[in-house]
Amino acid sequence: MAWNIPGKKNNGGSRGSDRNPWKPGGGGRGGGGAFDGLLNSLRGLFGGGGGGPLRWIGLALVIWLAFSSFTLIGEQQRGVVLRFGLAVRVMQPGPHFKAPWPIERVVKVNATSIRTFSNTVPVLTRDENIVVVSLNVQYRVGDPELFLFGTRDAARVLEQVAQGVVREQVGRSDLDTVLGARGPLSALAAKQLQDSLDIYRTGLIVTELNLQDARPPEEVKPAFDAVNSAQQVQESLVNEARAYAAKIVPEARGEASRTRTVAEGYKTAAIARATGDAARFSLLLDAYRSAPDVTRKRLWLETVQQVLSDNRKVVGGDGRQLIYVPMTGQGRSGSGDANNNNPPVLPAELLSPTVGASRDEAGQGQRTPRPIRGEGGTR
Repeated sequence: MAWNIPGKKNNGGSRGSDRNPWKPGGGGRGGGGAFDGLLNSLRGLFGGGGGGPLRWIGLALVIWLAFSSFTLIGEQQRGVVLRFGLAVRVMQPGPHFKAPWPIERVVKVNATSIRTFSNTVPVLTRDENIVVVSLNVQYRVGDPELFLFGTRDAARVLEQVAQGVVREQVGRSDLDTVLGARGPLSALAAKQLQDSLDIYRTGLIVTELNLQDARPPEEVKPAFDAVNSAQQVQESLVNEARAYAAKIVPEARGEASRTRTVAEGYKTAAIARATGDAARFSLLLDAYRSAPDVTRKRLWLETVQQVLSDNRKVVGGDGRQLIYVPMTGQGRSGSGDANNNNPPVLPAELLSPTVGASRDEAGQGQRTPRPIRGEGGTR
């Protein structure tokens, strides 16, 4: 039930109006307290119990001061505090208090997100070839204060420096390096770019720099393709030559080793044979000195035996004579005359005369004289 109802008294008439806690001196049941004292202080501050505009202006001013002195920095942000336009400190993520505007203000910078810059630039290589290089730079803000006030436009400075660095590194390399080995070039370009950004006070940190593609201009692409084809053919021929060398060199080395081994064996055999012949001659000389006749006869017999065993023997048809005829071009005895396809040197009549012819010659009184033995022969 309400405290005051028109035309009625609530529990003692006019005493009910004295129990209003919002009136000065109205203490309710307790007869006032700390809350009443606070309200009285505020009423005095804003001009007593009246409802003038100064009261609401003061209240709005207090609220504005409270909100102007409090700021909240996000997790990915950094806050640069400016005092009358001069950077004085950097706020980390979280709630912070500052002097109200216009004394201090906060500029928030996204310092953790990765930003990207990509571009395609034509470059002249060291061997005077034009190549179009595609570059990609990823970076972030490392120092928010330098990013805002170190240079006029840090991102624009990074773009220009990145293109200059790539042109310098590619210009120091030849075409084959740019086309096939861009990794080391990218690392050198990234280091040089970071050093330049530190000198220019941009406050940026390069996280990655890639030379994604390198190709010739469209105007010279057919000639470039022809050069590439020739290089591929050259590499193929070189690989084939290396494979042939890898095959033939071991074979040649093996053949040389075999020839060397055969020569060493022949050398050893020749030396041994010569040594044996010299020892045999020394023994024969000793034997000849002790028994000349016997040694001479034995040498003659051995020589005749060797000569007759190594040559063909032709026997006359009458059986009374033995004729030694060396057959030029014939093989040794026992080598197989059937395998010898060469024609005989002497005609068949001389090799094997007929018996009839011998008898006719005997009847006619013609007789073949017997050969005279040599002095060292036997009858």
